[in-house]
Amino acid sequence: MNLQNTSHPDRQGSDELVPSRYALRIGEIDVLVVSDGVLPLPTAMLAHNADPAVRAAWLDDMFLPPDAFDWPLNVVVVSSGRQTILIDAGLGLDPDLHLPRAGQLIKRLEAAGIDLAAVTDVVLTHMHMDHIGGLLVDGVKDRLHPDLRIHVAAAEVKFWEAPDFSHVSMPPGFPDALRAAAKRFRKEYDSQLLLFEEEYEVAPGVVVSRTGGHTPGHSVVRLASGGDRLMFAGDAVFPVGFEHPDWHNGFEHDPEEAARVRVRLMQELAATSELLVATHMPFPSVGRVAVAGDAFRWVPVFWDY
Repeated sequence: MNLQNTSHPDRQGSDELVPSRYALRIGEIDVLVVSDGVLPLPTAMLAHNADPAVRAAWLDDMFLPPDAFDWPLNVVVVSSGRQTILIDAGLGLDPDLHLPRAGQLIKRLEAAGIDLAAVTDVVLTHMHMDHIGGLLVDGVKDRLHPDLRIHVAAAEVKFWEAPDFSHVSMPPGFPDALRAAAKRFRKEYDSQLLLFEEEYEVAPGVVVSRTGGHTPGHSVVRLASGGDRLMFAGDAVFPVGFEHPDWHNGFEHDPEEAARVRVRLMQELAATSELLVATHMPFPSVGRVAVAGDAFRWVPVFWDY
């Protein structure tokens, strides 16, 4: 499947007025970033350990609203060799959370001409609901290939047997929804899970590595081909984390370790100049990391038309 051919919207597609997919190549690997939509969340979740006045000043500097704003949701489809790999699966549909602008992945894959049955592998950076929910949408499992392989860190699966929410700072309802989604996911897909400990090569040039921090089994996916490199960092990186990598995100189950992971990854990205894509960076979330004094700077790529 050549994902480069999916970057241009078909005339029979939706009437959305904003782009929702962006194609690029990493050497011989085709990559498609797909927006799963956005979900509104309290701005306090960006940095629940920060001084509220300092956090408010950062939001004002970024021209963001003070109380709540739309978090982007990005998913990546990769074609390497004969494998088509879905990295994370978006939010899906949870009517109890009232998030109508999220959970767009399945229809946007269809609009891009990607057949769910052609997906050979799924890689999960972790098992939060906004990364597994698309696989739980009614009818999706029946459309997937029966031999689909789902790769996830063993530590992640173990964590969700009895998850610890004592260090998070989430809106009401989210912990219960996350627990329920993870439990349902295990019930639906347990027989298709392929667990790895620290690192695993999913396809030529596609390697998933456990980082921990955000969740115990949180992982990143590194693509490398022909001298080009890209990292999909999942939830290790958030927009505020460049200037304030020590600020704790409300969804982090181990905030201190998550901050250490964030700094380590961004130091690596700044040193190598490789491309970065992350779940909650503004779409299309393709850019590089530069060092800015004691912090970092996000450098988005120029769109390639």
